[in-house]
Amino acid sequence: MDNNLSVAPLESEIKEDMSLKNHPPDMDKDKDTIMEQPSSPRHRKVVARWLPDEAQRPIIDEAPVFTPSLEEFEDTLAYIEKIRPLAEPFGICRIIPPSTWKPPCRLKEKSIWEHTKFPTRIQNVDLLQNREPMTKKPKSRKRKRRRNSRMSSSKRRSGSSPSESTSSPEAEEKFGFNSGSDFTLEEFEKYALHFKDSYFEKKDSGGDIVKWTPSVDEIEGEYWRIVEQPTDEVEVYYGADLENGVLGSGFYKRVEKLTGSDMDQYTVSGWNLNNLPRLPGSVLSFEDCDISGVLVPWLYVGMCFSSFCWHVEDHHLYSLNYHHFGEPKVWYGVPGSNATALEKAMRKHLPDLFEEQPDLLHGLVTQFSPSILKDEGVQAYRVVQNSGEYVLTFPRAYHAGFNCGFNCAEAVNVAPVDWLTHGQNAVELYSKETRKTSLSHDKLLLGAAYEAVKSLWELSASVGKENTTNLRWKSFCGKNGTLTNAIQARLQMEEGRIAALGRDSSSLMKMEKDFDSNCERECFSCFYDLHLSASGCKCSPDEYACLKHADDLCSCDEKDKSILLRYTMDELSSLVRALEGESDDLKIWASKVLGIEHSDEDQTKTSSVISEEKKLKEGSVISEEKKLKEGSFDLNIDLELDYQEDLKEEVSTSGGELTASENLGVSVEPINLGFLIFGKLWCNKHAIFPKGFRSRVKFYNVLDPTRMSNYISEVLDAGLMGPLFRVTLEESPDESFFNVSAQECWEMVLQRVKDTSTSLGLPTLPQFEGINEGINGLQMFGFLSPSIVQVTNINPNLVLHSNPTNLCSLYNLNSSLQAIEALDPNHRLVEYWNHKNQTSSDSKDHFISSNCSASLTKGKLFGVDLM
Repeated sequence: MDNNLSVAPLESEIKEDMSLKNHPPDMDKDKDTIMEQPSSPRHRKVVARWLPDEAQRPIIDEAPVFTPSLEEFEDTLAYIEKIRPLAEPFGICRIIPPSTWKPPCRLKEKSIWEHTKFPTRIQNVDLLQNREPMTKKPKSRKRKRRRNSRMSSSKRRSGSSPSESTSSPEAEEKFGFNSGSDFTLEEFEKYALHFKDSYFEKKDSGGDIVKWTPSVDEIEGEYWRIVEQPTDEVEVYYGADLENGVLGSGFYKRVEKLTGSDMDQYTVSGWNLNNLPRLPGSVLSFEDCDISGVLVPWLYVGMCFSSFCWHVEDHHLYSLNYHHFGEPKVWYGVPGSNATALEKAMRKHLPDLFEEQPDLLHGLVTQFSPSILKDEGVQAYRVVQNSGEYVLTFPRAYHAGFNCGFNCAEAVNVAPVDWLTHGQNAVELYSKETRKTSLSHDKLLLGAAYEAVKSLWELSASVGKENTTNLRWKSFCGKNGTLTNAIQARLQMEEGRIAALGRDSSSLMKMEKDFDSNCERECFSCFYDLHLSASGCKCSPDEYACLKHADDLCSCDEKDKSILLRYTMDELSSLVRALEGESDDLKIWASKVLGIEHSDEDQTKTSSVISEEKKLKEGSVISEEKKLKEGSFDLNIDLELDYQEDLKEEVSTSGGELTASENLGVSVEPINLGFLIFGKLWCNKHAIFPKGFRSRVKFYNVLDPTRMSNYISEVLDAGLMGPLFRVTLEESPDESFFNVSAQECWEMVLQRVKDTSTSLGLPTLPQFEGINEGINGLQMFGFLSPSIVQVTNINPNLVLHSNPTNLCSLYNLNSSLQAIEALDPNHRLVEYWNHKNQTSSDSKDHFISSNCSASLTKGKLFGVDLM
């Protein structure tokens, strides 16, 4: 076979949904395909034709198809969890949304469809399975493949032997896909239609061309004929793994549609792939970075025969693929339980390719017939995905397929809690294969545990705050709970590896909080992530090993080596008990995660939890026992917050009046400070607006004004419009309010509250009438709260009296919490700092809105305390 279509593997590997997310294609290297010669495939006649009598269509069972009701469709992760027992044994399934689900596709906007280019890659379909190793020299050259061909085309072979090829010296490394032309969607559709019409051309007895459309089955039979028994060279283009910055998502995002209630159901839905990875209940929500292809969807623009070859998702994640428009896509799936069997079968039938490249399946350039898999006893199933339908793949489920014609799909990953076990297996496998990871599995695991502790604490009798989110997290806890078992398994793994090292306890040291906060730490030998534990030596202070390779790091004496632990084994054991529901351990971990204060009785229990820490080297732990006695816990989560203004005990008098401590106004809880964009619109003289800023505050519920509920305030990026402010009712995310003004955003909330109360016929107290003049959007966001804005020296042993629900930011904020002003140490946001300097003598008045505090601190509304 011809082997001269190779490029560096990380530029050429094509897949249908996700893999090798951290290595996007080099866009600049596609630019050399813009100028095409007159002899290029774009100008060449399609010669090869369909051979229906030689069809090789696989006869395999269909994967299940699910049709959720409107009610079931509302909660994406709950529905995936519901169908998992039925669908996972197949590895793949199709989901047909309710008939009302018709999200508009932004790719069809004229500016995108006609004017935005995207890169493609050339796929030689006849080489996907039948090819010689790159290092094997051909014995003859009966045909010669054009190395720089750039468009879907095919030409008749002079011989039928798949081993006859011509190779070039620079292409002797790995088989891959060459860069192709850049297209607009309009251009790609035209050529895709031309290619398919030509390839499947029929003529009547008089020699006239007959218009007709081949069926999916006919296209499938021809596809596998080309793959298994090629007689022609068939080159097609695939616009695969297209990052967000190329065409963008096919779904509209909230930022792109500021108004329009009809759009809301699509922009906020969990089935919008921009939202899916970070839905509550997906552990990917604990990943801070927007990893392209994993947390940010990729687009796929296909034509007839363009292929996605056998692969599993990075970290064995779930994937969800949505078919935006165009002709069907044919998938094949193998359940995770049969993954090893698939690998064994492919190694058996393609021994030369695997001998040359043991990690062949990581390349995503090798197709393999489902018919052969079936003959080898591998369970393989088929899915035909039509426009408007989803395909879900399960952990470690190999999948592959091809397109029946011009179409566009989009895919992203998601990680329900049940994925944690699969994810752990994946990183252990990666370690054995010396393969880099895309995610820190332990960060996600601990993030899920922190969230579960928070939820269990909220549901405890002492708090009694029940909502959909914390009930979902509770369902993963308890004895033998999915999350509990995942933490327990990780604990046992760590215990075994520490024991196997046989090190003296004096070598155990407490890991610094910021050990991996500014850079990824991975094993020097196998690339294992080192978030939970690491081994180091004085001889190489910047190099570390995982516990499995600790002895391979260097040949120094053991006295010079140390084992760094983020948590001791006793601490992790306590975490397991907390997730199982042990009240004493839950209190301990609520203290760590939320900063909840202990009673003296609880302190006794806590002291036993850190007994193992007494073995750690002096100096590596900063007086842990002393910290416990003072009521402060070092859990590698920064619990130091400036609450000099916000930590107020929320007590109302019997007459309904608020206490004096509440006269400062609303109490805003910071969640994420975000980061600065230096532009005129990203501040004013009163406030700085960091992109990604999030806070929580209580206000009247827009659906039920008799209740106070939490709202999440956020600062998004509206491009040239500057910051976009969003306020969302936390318990009902569909209730969102957008505006380019923080003030207008909260006035929209207020107006909605008043409209709802009027429609429900609720009584309105006199003080509520004047709230319009008093509500202050900046204050409701937290931009006027000194504890959020100003840099202040913090007493880590400050006794916290606030309601526990106001402290959950302790987990979410970065270590060594700063304030918004600290994000701009050089005072580049000139308008804000000039005004601040002018009013420095009265800074406290600058941060407090008297109108707001006067109107928001009087009595009750509908019998509910305002605060």
